[in-house]
Amino acid sequence: MPSRNHLDKIGRKKKKKWTEEAMERALIEVKSGRCTVRQAAKEFGVPKSSLGDRVSGRVTPGSRSGPAQLITSADEELLVEFSLYMSKHGFPLTKQQLVSFASSIYKRQHRRVAFSKLGQTWWLNFRKRQEKNITIQPADNVVRGRTVCVRKEAVDQFFHLLNTVMDTHGLRDKPHQIFNCNETGFQLGRKRVILPKSASLGYKPAPGSRDHVSVLACFSAAGDDIPPFIIYSKAYPGGVCYKTQGPPDALYGWSDSGCITSDLFKKWFLKHFLVHAQKQRPLLLIFDGHKSPVNLEVVEAARKEDVILLCLPPHCSQILQPLDTGLFALLKQHFAAMIGDGCGTDTHFAVSKKEFSVVFKDSYQVAKEEEGVGIVKEGFRKCGIYPLSHFVISEGHLMPSQGMGPVAGPSLSTLAQGLQTVEDLTAAEPTS
Repeated sequence: MPSRNHLDKIGRKKKKKWTEEAMERALIEVKSGRCTVRQAAKEFGVPKSSLGDRVSGRVTPGSRSGPAQLITSADEELLVEFSLYMSKHGFPLTKQQLVSFASSIYKRQHRRVAFSKLGQTWWLNFRKRQEKNITIQPADNVVRGRTVCVRKEAVDQFFHLLNTVMDTHGLRDKPHQIFNCNETGFQLGRKRVILPKSASLGYKPAPGSRDHVSVLACFSAAGDDIPPFIIYSKAYPGGVCYKTQGPPDALYGWSDSGCITSDLFKKWFLKHFLVHAQKQRPLLLIFDGHKSPVNLEVVEAARKEDVILLCLPPHCSQILQPLDTGLFALLKQHFAAMIGDGCGTDTHFAVSKKEFSVVFKDSYQVAKEEEGVGIVKEGFRKCGIYPLSHFVISEGHLMPSQGMGPVAGPSLSTLAQGLQTVEDLTAAEPTS
């Protein structure tokens, strides 16, 4: 795989010493009949063959030399605009994501091509072409895991962005138009029990009896809900009861892990959120984009439908996710009560995959009643999202910026916006 230095050396060897202006002047002289191709090439210092190609019409005057770009300049400009939009709204693109989006554009134009040709060489050339818009800079260190303290700088930046968005779009007094979506998980299967030592020696658990189910819930700051998105692991349960007897208008999906993926988030946003959300615009949707990575289609649809996507800082769910601060605990307490289990704080539930949606229907209904709506509103207030207030976040949960360790690695950042996109150098590269 070619390195940046290797490509720079090649570029220096093949660098042309003539300018397009000199080529245009030489072309005018030849077409006017005042010079031959050889004379004009010598006088203006341009290659005779290149001038001859332009005179004969084999090459269009002003066209770039070398092989054609894999994606057009217009599409590349849209890609840069998309990257800036994502960074501005808190969704910094990794190198892998940007190349993936570029590959999607390439496949749209070359539907018969089985694989994308965009690899390391394209990436390095793209960076060189867009050096006025993006550059490599050190990324801020990210505190790994859900710790007691989160970075004060990250929280301050988020509230600055949220304040700007609310003022720009007039959302400070419109709780019905401010939404938060978040995912919570349920581990299904056996409960852990205490056995005599002698009994446990011969005890073997039944294989394959544990399943994971996630629920993507979405509520507005006024307590209005979007019907839940239930995600099963590996496959849907058998039969149709899980749909007909589950929560009204719920959406269903599955993934290998039973957790949200980029494709499932696209399905939820395009076919569910936009359908069930109120028609007043604009809408603000706040969520953890690091768990639910968005793709090009979601951003295009959001801009078309006047939905503002706002990403939370990583690892800040415990203080900035409204649904995490009370609603999910209430849901699991009622879910445990429905199955006769008094321990609602446990993440393991003795219920089958087929039965999950039926049991969850009743516990979710609680969230839509007065008690649940009050907890949802209180969650938005505790997080300082609505009413907007940075000061409700306890200083005891925030870690000063000077407590940071070494930088995590290189990143892409937009110079004009002063925003960062983290580059994942360890990610697998598409082949050139």
